[in-house]
Amino acid sequence: MGRKFMDCREMPSESNCSLYISGEEEEVVRAAAEHAASVHGHEDTPEFREQIRTQLKDEVTVPA
Repeated sequence: MGRKFMDCREMPSESNCSLYISGEEEEVVRAAAEHAASVHGHEDTPEFREQIRTQLKDEVTVPA
């Protein structure tokens, strides 16, 4: 299973947040939900986590 990422710069935000989270899917969903709740005032619910999951993108590894 490949790594996923979520970039706060791609979400509407009054704070112009620049957080970038990457890792395994469950790690990113958990971290993004906790961040959204603590920083942006969202409610961390199972439905919100599923919404986050649909917005994850595959992280592309570029060969050296």
